[in-house]
Amino acid sequence: MAGILIDRIRKTFGAATALSEISLEIADGEFLALLGPSGCGKTTLLRIIAGLETQTSGRVVIGDRDVSALPPKDRGLAMVFQNYAVFPHMTVFENVAFGLRMQKVDEATIKREVERAAALLHIEPYLERYPAKLSGGQRQRVAVARALAVRPAVLLMDEPLSNLDALLRLEMRSELKGVLQQSGTTTIYVTHDQTEAMGLADRIAVMHGGVIEQIGAPQMIYERPATKFVGGFVGSPPMNFIRMPVEAGRAALDGFAAHCPGSGRDILCGIRPEDMRLAPGGDGLAFRVMVAEPLGSTLLLTGKVQDQLIRVAARPDAGLKAGDTITLEPETRRIVWLDPETGRALGA
Repeated sequence: MAGILIDRIRKTFGAATALSEISLEIADGEFLALLGPSGCGKTTLLRIIAGLETQTSGRVVIGDRDVSALPPKDRGLAMVFQNYAVFPHMTVFENVAFGLRMQKVDEATIKREVERAAALLHIEPYLERYPAKLSGGQRQRVAVARALAVRPAVLLMDEPLSNLDALLRLEMRSELKGVLQQSGTTTIYVTHDQTEAMGLADRIAVMHGGVIEQIGAPQMIYERPATKFVGGFVGSPPMNFIRMPVEAGRAALDGFAAHCPGSGRDILCGIRPEDMRLAPGGDGLAFRVMVAEPLGSTLLLTGKVQDQLIRVAARPDAGLKAGDTITLEPETRRIVWLDPETGRALGA
């Protein structure tokens, strides 16, 4: 196993900058998720680490080796792709053994390592089958087993669950986490699905526009986003941002007021939908319900505070409907205050 150092990686395509001076460290055995929307640079960064793309500047260090100029086969890593990439003319056994055969490993070792990887991914009953006889989830297990069979120093995964249906994705997510914890393999996982990143990763690097907006533990990213983008991207439904006027160190709107940092005339109050308490008849924010969506465990309300659209996660038995007007009280200790011009959290 090995840690990874990404040192000032920059990538341009002509006049377009895909990555701007990306630097981060991944500890030996750590699971890091690169999370962000399409076009943010996360797959480009993964391909540079893999050696499938050449950086414009900067370096990649795996363990104690600078691998920046090495071809993929010499970097000691394995990669799992979005589209499985299993060989249809080979059995599951031959697919899992492929990397070992390329390394000219002896047959006894191949058999042992294939059986070990197959046991980890629970695909022992399918070793003599061909991929056409497998489900999508089983084929993805084969792809992961093939990657782990060579005992890579680093495992790279590019949206490996995105082609699966929702239920199978949930099952594979929990299974994959258990497998990687057991193997102890240093893993970098690219995804645009914040639920996957939150559930799987030890740390998340949220990317946007070719830069890392924030890196940290999943719960910290969720509770204390460093920027408006992070708060709006991580969480479903996303964080609300309510613009409030500030006077004498206090933000106030309708019947709500709270101490806040900063010295501007306005401030953004970042608050999660589940941290808005219903306070009928009390002091707070006047909220007009536009849409009420029963989602089983919650009633998701979409509406407006003055002219600002926000969402509230209420109890399913709240009995609210479109057209109702209620009072909301944000849970003050859960508020993230942000500069309305830069979008960056204040006091972070």
